[in-house]
Amino acid sequence: MTEKQLEKRIEAVEQELARLKCQLEGAHPAVPWWERIAGTFHDDAIYEKAMKLGREYRRSLRPVSSRRKQK
Repeated sequence: MTEKQLEKRIEAVEQELARLKCQLEGAHPAVPWWERIAGTFHDDAIYEKAMKLGREYRRSLRPVSSRRKQK
């Protein structure tokens, strides 16, 4: 590959990189997603039920220890 061809390819890569950076900057809103949805499920019975079922499921995946702590 000649030096001229290499320079041309590098220029093309730099242009594509600049285009992708512009796309990424536009894709990320100023406010993170978790802040945009914060509070949207306040007092939502279905959400609470889903969270309860999720906790129960995760607990069911935990290994059962031979000695349980007594309270």
